[in-house]
Amino acid sequence: MDFGQTLAKHRKESKMNQQTLADELKKYGFQISAAGISAWEKNTNSPSARVFLCLCKILKITDIYDEFIGIRPDDAYSQLNEAGRQKALEYIRLLTLSEEYKRKESTVIPQKWREFKLFQLPVSAGTGEFLDREDYEIIQVGAEVPDNADFGVRISGDSMMPRFVDGQMVCIEQTDVLLNGEIGIFYLNGNAYCKKLQSTNEGTYLISLNEKYKPIKVENEASLKTFGRVLC
Repeated sequence: MDFGQTLAKHRKESKMNQQTLADELKKYGFQISAAGISAWEKNTNSPSARVFLCLCKILKITDIYDEFIGIRPDDAYSQLNEAGRQKALEYIRLLTLSEEYKRKESTVIPQKWREFKLFQLPVSAGTGEFLDREDYEIIQVGAEVPDNADFGVRISGDSMMPRFVDGQMVCIEQTDVLLNGEIGIFYLNGNAYCKKLQSTNEGTYLISLNEKYKPIKVENEASLKTFGRVLC
């Protein structure tokens, strides 16, 4: 079933516009804009699992499977007509009146958010002032980003596969010193790279995790600058 259309239908039935729904989400600690909700309804983006469940709570969507996927063949409730469902609900109400069968209410713990700089790595190629430019966007991040991460970059290409894929955001701790074998963000000969640092008796190299790419040797006359350590 179409996720965006289903979400929009329930929002309108709840007599909410996109901004009102965004304001309701903020009460639970989710910093979502009206434009973000519009992107969900157009299916150009999708909410995280936690935000999705919160949306269902706000919009009073009780049967998530039926609404967003379809009728479950193994669910007896889904096989009932409206009169049968009402009978089943009446019995459920009787059960909930008993403390023996009543489930305890769960609470949603508000997420702690912070602003985070996200750089587009290819945009920054060709400059040695990677962190001083304005080629970044400010995003809201939560516990999924380590506390010691200072900024993020969006990886381009497949040279760091399988660990990092094209378009993936990686979190960076800003530092100009890395240990041998650590992965970092570097500036070399007019380009910014995400590579593993390798120092041997033969010299210093920037190594790709994808074996089809050859190591990049840092020549003696080259200027290598380290922007930070990749955390995740």
